[in-house]
Amino acid sequence: MNHPRVRPRTAAALSAAVLLALTAAPAATAADHDARTASRGLLLTVSGSQNTWIRGTLLDCPPRFSPHPQARAACDAITWARGDLDALPGDPHPCTDEYDPVTVTAEGTWRSGRVSWSRTFPNACDMDAATGPVFRF
Repeated sequence: MNHPRVRPRTAAALSAAVLLALTAAPAATAADHDARTASRGLLLTVSGSQNTWIRGTLLDCPPRFSPHPQARAACDAITWARGDLDALPGDPHPCTDEYDPVTVTAEGTWRSGRVSWSRTFPNACDMDAATGPVFRF
């Protein structure tokens, strides 16, 4: 069986075309990725002690297509706190003294401002009392 031969000039032209195509496309940088992610709202996570489990969701405010199950209430709570997650109104209720720590994080943007927030609570009940609907997912 005869294999078709590629002429050196054709091979050089193909190589140049591939190289040009690869260099013409702008390379995606970490900053580009961060900008795209940040413009989409807040990525919220809740994790158990030593990250034994973790769950997360995206909160977009105003809650147009946010997958957060209580998006409107969560956005209202963050608006009330003026974007300061340490100042959330929460949902005060009694909790036991059980120690089963949970860590919550919020990364992204809130009203064009960058948010990078994390806090560890003694248990899920204390987390819920302090953060209200924001981390109820």
